[in-house]
Amino acid sequence: MNDKVLWLRICYWWGIIADAVMAMLMLWPELFLRFMGLRLTPDMGLTYGLRFGAPLMIGWTILLFWASRRPVERKAILLITAYPVVAGYILLNVYGFVTGLAVLAQAIPTLLSQVGLLALSTVSYLWVKDTQP
Repeated sequence: MNDKVLWLRICYWWGIIADAVMAMLMLWPELFLRFMGLRLTPDMGLTYGLRFGAPLMIGWTILLFWASRRPVERKAILLITAYPVVAGYILLNVYGFVTGLAVLAQAIPTLLSQVGLLALSTVSYLWVKDTQP
């Protein structure tokens, strides 16, 4: 049981850290664009859109922290995080590469992190899905 809880907590904290970093980057669009390897200009529309999404990212960070306090009891949060949130970000990254908005080499670490979190969250959830708190 302790190994299962450890893996759940790793998933939660991976998400907490990633979301907190992204929330901060969303508040400073120039940093966000550089970090994500995007070929966009931080105009007023993009700045507004990123800053509009930052509170949601902060809220998700708090939700993951809350879930990490009782990881087995709140294990469904992993699925809600992995699908559609992380999977959606993976699709957005692929769209960025295909359309030329993103520099593939620069955004690979983010994409690998997202794919890793999706896989680990899925496996961890399946491992504990029948476990009672």
